[in-house]
Amino acid sequence: MSDAHPAAGPAVALLRELDLSVGTAESLTGGLVCAALTAVPGASAVVRGSVVAYASEVKADVLGVDRELLATDGAVNEPVAAQLADGVRRVLGCAVGVSTTGVAGPEPADGQPVGTVFVGVSGPWGIVVERLALTGDRAEIRAASVLAVLTLLERALGNLRDGGGAWGYRGLDGPPTVRTDQGEEAP
Repeated sequence: MSDAHPAAGPAVALLRELDLSVGTAESLTGGLVCAALTAVPGASAVVRGSVVAYASEVKADVLGVDRELLATDGAVNEPVAAQLADGVRRVLGCAVGVSTTGVAGPEPADGQPVGTVFVGVSGPWGIVVERLALTGDRAEIRAASVLAVLTLLERALGNLRDGGGAWGYRGLDGPPTVRTDQGEEAP
């Protein structure tokens, strides 16, 4: 029995099918997304690596997130999630980048309440970012963030495949279902 996250297997399968590589840029999840992906047997064929960019300086220095944006608006917003996802593609030389940034608690941060999370996916279709308003404790918010970004990745890849490639991308069909009650199944 695999200890892989249930949402990681389909994402890795689609990456393999489409012959695309992936990298993760993680803030609030601290490497959990990459760990979920690499727990899937055969993930080494598609996973390039991860940059855990917890500090704003790392977001700017390593992944190229705009310093002025970080200084004025903080790290918890849509443009930062987009720049993280796009930056990790450049840094790791991968076709697809995913990102997580948000507030897991216990206190609000960057003017955002606990549970505010942005997940992003950058690829041949462009960049897609979703804002989430999650509930639960710190571990539940982080687990739900992993599920959300893996779900977004799977949907984007599925749409890329079903739309006939990057030029046939159909877009995403509504927000992913996000549950914070993953319990023992969560990473």
